[in-house]
Amino acid sequence: MKKRLRDYGIVIGRGTPGPRNKITDVNGVTVGHCTVDTSRNKTGVTVVMPCRDNPFSRKLTAAVCVRNGYGKSQGLVQIEELGNLETPIALTNTLNVGIVHDALVDYMLKVGEKDNISITSVNPVVGECNDSVLNDIASRAVGKKEVMAAIDSAEEDFEEGDVGAGKGTVCFGLKGGIGSASRILSLGGQRYTVGALVQSNFGSTENLVIGHRPVGRELTDIEPAPVDRGSIMMILATDLPVTDRQLKRMCGRAPVGLVRCGSFLGHGSGDIVIGFTTANRVETAGEEAVFPMEMLREELLDKVFPLVAESVEEAVLNSLAMASTVTGYDGTTKYSLTDVYLNRL
Repeated sequence: MKKRLRDYGIVIGRGTPGPRNKITDVNGVTVGHCTVDTSRNKTGVTVVMPCRDNPFSRKLTAAVCVRNGYGKSQGLVQIEELGNLETPIALTNTLNVGIVHDALVDYMLKVGEKDNISITSVNPVVGECNDSVLNDIASRAVGKKEVMAAIDSAEEDFEEGDVGAGKGTVCFGLKGGIGSASRILSLGGQRYTVGALVQSNFGSTENLVIGHRPVGRELTDIEPAPVDRGSIMMILATDLPVTDRQLKRMCGRAPVGLVRCGSFLGHGSGDIVIGFTTANRVETAGEEAVFPMEMLREELLDKVFPLVAESVEEAVLNSLAMASTVTGYDGTTKYSLTDVYLNRL
């Protein structure tokens, strides 16, 4: 039976997790996967649905932070410019980004048609990690059918580990994957949530740290990853009333969680954060010249930043704890953290 990090008695940080300790503790957010698991392919697609209604007609305030740009993501430029998100966020492998982007266009056109909205331009957001260590990536096994299946399967209590876009990823020389965590905070008498989801595919084995313990140095019975490379996608969601500028500041603290796990944001690792809030949504219809928007008092972000870092740190470690050992298309095996360390505790 797969167990998350806290099930082993390992607690990350001092913040309070949400009920599921997942990004879906942010109301309205759901996550779906479609996994491709064959003798040649260990890959898939994971979709973060930011809301339960149409994100194009009611855009979400959003931001991005690229700490290391070794990545092939799509849609980040417009988020950076306009500060909003108008589609689901899809994660997949490097060579499938264009195909997944095209599938999201088809999906949004159908959503627009259903809501009687003409869509002549849309900005699908797609992130990626290179899973070619375990997956025959050149066969480009993720298509429109898989994207639609992931969207259709989206729910609050989603799987973690070697599923969806995390099926073929490798993290700290171990089997990486999809992981998530969340934190709750109270501000001004109101309860808010910060949640993170990661697609982990980075890190040098000897640098792995779990709860301040240098675990990587103890993993002498596996073939280590000698350098920090491979990329990680980090998705942040919140219901805090923040502006895109404040959200960008929050995204900038996500890599602190990577550092706590032992990453140095190496040359070959793309370290990318996409954040959005379900507050401060913008209606595209209507003729209003001015839109009202709430903004968190700036100094209160000091209470939020540690929770962002904790959520990302625990999400990475959950992606490792929930992954199974996987053997790839060429016989390469990447062992789960559970098999080589956690089950010994």
